[in-house]
Amino acid sequence: MNTIPKLLILGGIALIVIGFIWAGLGKFINLGRLPGDIAIEKGNVKFYFPIVTCIVISVVLSLLAYIARLFMK
Repeated sequence: MNTIPKLLILGGIALIVIGFIWAGLGKFINLGRLPGDIAIEKGNVKFYFPIVTCIVISVVLSLLAYIARLFMK
């Protein structure tokens, strides 16, 4: 089998596992409403930008990629 189909299958499985973990831990970790996220409400208009949530997710994914690269050598 080529490498691209293997990567797509592994990526899909990883997304499914992350989804189950997120659903299970969603009660304990309030990801998406962290302090520092921007929320503006004026009348009927609501604007929400999860800047801190994006930074936290980016740092975690960067660390996971770094650790994966260490084990791939």
